[in-house]
Amino acid sequence: MSLPAALERLARECLITPYKSSGPGGQKKNKTESSVRVRHLPTGITRIATESRSQSRNRELALERIAAELRRRARTPKPRTATSPTRAARERRLAEKRRSSEIKRRRRARPEE
Repeated sequence: MSLPAALERLARECLITPYKSSGPGGQKKNKTESSVRVRHLPTGITRIATESRSQSRNRELALERIAAELRRRARTPKPRTATSPTRAARERRLAEKRRSSEIKRRRRARPEE
């Protein structure tokens, strides 16, 4: 099974290690090295694939995961722009504070006369 060109280029930068995976699956899983661990050497990103019984399919899946992680890391976050509350929002906040302080003031014990 041949890889797409982009994954083929990525595979040249990676260390691809087949291994026997663990867990349920019986004889097929215990005998064959169909799981694949791919380590991208320049960045150190490691991804594994154990879903398929085919080593080549697992290799492709792991390389796709590496490519997705590289795309995610290359993305620059959108810069945040500072905003300030509007005049109406400030006035609402102050009105609410006045209301709550009035409620608390009424709650206080009255001085003994």
